[in-house]
Amino acid sequence: MREDIIQERINKLKVYAEHANAYPAHVTKDTSCADFVYKFEKYKSEEVITLAGRIIAWRDQGKIIFGNLKDESGEVQIVINEQKCVSFALLKEVCEMGDFLEVKGVAFTTQRGEKSVEVHEARIITKALRPLPLTWYGLEDEEIKLRKRYIDTLINKDAHDLFVKKNVFWRTIREILQNAGFLEVEMPVLESVPGGAEAEPFVTHHNALDRDFYLRISLELPLKKALVGGFEKVFEIGRIFRNEGIDREHLQDYTQMECYWAYADYNDMMAFTEAMYKAVVKNISASMTTSYQGNEINWDGKWEKVDYFEIFKKETGINLDNVSDDTLRAKVQELHIEIGDNAGKGRLIDLIYKKTVRPKLIQPCFLIDPPVEVEPLAKRLESNPNRVARFQILAGGTELGKGFSELNDPLDQRARFEEQMKLREGGDKEAQQLDESFLEALEYGMPPAAGFGVSERLFAVIMDKPIRETVFFPLMREEGGQ
Repeated sequence: MREDIIQERINKLKVYAEHANAYPAHVTKDTSCADFVYKFEKYKSEEVITLAGRIIAWRDQGKIIFGNLKDESGEVQIVINEQKCVSFALLKEVCEMGDFLEVKGVAFTTQRGEKSVEVHEARIITKALRPLPLTWYGLEDEEIKLRKRYIDTLINKDAHDLFVKKNVFWRTIREILQNAGFLEVEMPVLESVPGGAEAEPFVTHHNALDRDFYLRISLELPLKKALVGGFEKVFEIGRIFRNEGIDREHLQDYTQMECYWAYADYNDMMAFTEAMYKAVVKNISASMTTSYQGNEINWDGKWEKVDYFEIFKKETGINLDNVSDDTLRAKVQELHIEIGDNAGKGRLIDLIYKKTVRPKLIQPCFLIDPPVEVEPLAKRLESNPNRVARFQILAGGTELGKGFSELNDPLDQRARFEEQMKLREGGDKEAQQLDESFLEALEYGMPPAAGFGVSERLFAVIMDKPIRETVFFPLMREEGGQ
């Protein structure tokens, strides 16, 4: 932006400052723009009304100025007449698009029939030093839009409404959980041992304690400790942090909900989450059918349960009941998947699944009962100890939530953590770490329970947008960097 444009606005600010404060603390606003239009006949009978908002149009026609005043609810035409507005001359000299005004006047209808405010008094309540862009709608560089999302939400109604819907998304989930008797809690963001997921953590240093901590990669383990402590239904909606790559479905810091339900199993949780997802879709979409990446998704009806072993064999030809690591590695190479030499069986299976099985699951379904190697925190099936009682919710070819019957056998949990630690020592940075404090809590006894987690990726899929376009200010590379 040319510096002379900003300087010109600063000069106008100085002129206005000789008469009044362009940044007052107190503002009068007795109605919104939308309410003014909706209840126009009522306001026609009022002696004086007061509106406040940003000027998004300014048409100087000599002795009369037409403007459009916008607040979050909508916009209203204001008419400033030299004969009727005491501050006409000053506004004509210094006011322009982007400035915030407080206007007092009366409701009237113009000759063209437009509901308007005839302004008798007006003052600048914020002087904008940068003009609003005039070509924003045609802007193709999404990165600029994301860096200056405040302009996008100001000018683009769809962008503004997206975040209103996101509020409805989380509010619906919260209300369903609370109505079902779940207690909302808050757990620490800094952890001495990152656990509950397979992900590389961010590391930070705590000066007062002079030791390193990790930003949490999951909400799981502290919430399970709450079950040990006598709470039977708990949940948290909070930020988690994973030091991973950027793509359409992944962010490094994002919001996730996890809930834990004592004396329930993964079948109970599947029924509960299916109803919750349908309520979420209904509340933020005009239909129970949405689109994602060119696929139509019907969230209504009974969701299918898909057996992990069966569909894996169907799509890959591999029987997971008796597969060797060599066979899995050969398949990984065939699929051109990059993988380290020390990757364990669970990692190999998971990578093959993501390449071959997951993209085929378009309609909402539960993918159930995977091999024990891919889920260190789930309870084994009583009918087959080589499989675990876990489900994933899939739709549009992507994972949109995961839950399981929680492993509460401390000896089995320790053995699985130790296996994960061997993978870490072999170079797998995402393998889970052994958490002695969690194991100690399990040794006091945790009731049988079901757990579940869902992130804001679900919202992005329902809205058919890359996930970083559904957050206000996503982390981005340095401006001008590669």
